[in-house]
Amino acid sequence: MPYVRHWLRNSVLLFAAAIVLGLVAAHTSLIQPHDLDLDRTIQTNTRTGWLNDVMKGVSYLASPVAGVIILAVWSGWLLFVRRRPVTAVSTFLVVAVGWNSTQIAKAIVARNRPPRQFSLDPEIGSNSFPSGHTAFTVAAVVAAYFLFRNSRHRRTVAVLGVCAVLLVAFSRMYIGAHYPTDTFGSVLVAGSAILFMTGVWHAWLLPRLDRIPVVSPLLNRFGLEEEQAELAAQQGGGAYGGVPGPGGPRRSGRHRRHASR
Repeated sequence: MPYVRHWLRNSVLLFAAAIVLGLVAAHTSLIQPHDLDLDRTIQTNTRTGWLNDVMKGVSYLASPVAGVIILAVWSGWLLFVRRRPVTAVSTFLVVAVGWNSTQIAKAIVARNRPPRQFSLDPEIGSNSFPSGHTAFTVAAVVAAYFLFRNSRHRRTVAVLGVCAVLLVAFSRMYIGAHYPTDTFGSVLVAGSAILFMTGVWHAWLLPRLDRIPVVSPLLNRFGLEEEQAELAAQQGGGAYGGVPGPGGPRRSGRHRRHASR
């Protein structure tokens, strides 16, 4: 997970922008009529029998049930098969935090769903702003990009990721579950949560991975020290996220005192 400068300020500003957008869309007439018109245009001009099934399938792939399965399998593969505990934990946190941050925004904005008579698959419960399906896709794409950002595949991952987000967002409008601003708002909310997570990860979580009760023994069993050492070596023997791996350079007393605070 990369370190992002000014992560706290930027995450708060981005989340605030998303909430303002949601409140204006939900509780004023400035956006709502245009949102509904665009939804109806998409549904009227593009719906066909076979595409209905495709869009329902796309939407299901980013549903809560599918999301939990994908996240569990992905994180489990990184931990148990690849034996990359640091990578497994960071990937899990990026997706889980980016995805579930939508629940906070939903509670604050409290926007009703689009009219049920236009929906192919009516939603039961849960407010409309922002789209949880789209937020899950955004978080998964960002996590994948973090994994490949230093490889020659990063551009491919970025392009395919953007296409995946657009496809899921379109599917949510197509089936009548969300307004356009719901899907755009989910990008802002998930982005703000992931920015916040990068800061917390480097400032607090990463330096303490080997000291977290219950979790640390499992991570150590699957190669925590080895991955930390490898990451430190990749940084030229320096610190990875502020944490020297085993065999890394010894810190001065001043640095030790600073890290213990």
